[in-house]
Amino acid sequence: MELSLITIHLNGELREVPANLDLAALLEWLRMPADRVAVERNRQVTPRSAWPETIILPDDHLEVVHFVGGGVDASPKPFANSRKKEPSSPPASTK
Repeated sequence: MELSLITIHLNGELREVPANLDLAALLEWLRMPADRVAVERNRQVTPRSAWPETIILPDDHLEVVHFVGGGVDASPKPFANSRKKEPSSPPASTK
């Protein structure tokens, strides 16, 4: 049995994918981590809950955005004053 393919636009590039896939199955076929992506189909964000009923059609434009974990910015930051401050002396008594 021959696999029927359709052409879609995926992240700006033409891709051939199997016909009759829903969005969830397409992500699985592409081996994309469904729990870490967001999908825009034809300029509309597709909610995750709608993926199983969203059938991919020829010439669909899909943008898949990967979420990246982390949160630590390792780039160097300039300090306002890079020298260590000396503790200040207590104010002189006025007696």
